[in-house]
Amino acid sequence: MSHSNDDKLIRMATQMAQFFESQPGGGAAEAVAAHINAFWTPRMRQDFVQHLDGGATAGPVVRDAARFVRLPDAA
Repeated sequence: MSHSNDDKLIRMATQMAQFFESQPGGGAAEAVAAHINAFWTPRMRQDFVQHLDGGATAGPVVRDAARFVRLPDAA
């Protein structure tokens, strides 16, 4: 995936984080990860986590969410 597509994944996750942070009850990182796990393809999830691991700029909720994202099994 290209760098701009990786940045798009970060932007999408950031938008989710902003939404879930505005909701009562906390748990924004887990909610972001649940949405990503439910609706993003395995490749998108893998690229998202790798981009963060590579030093992409992201807020704390997005970084925390990455811990809960399910990655595809290694082939």
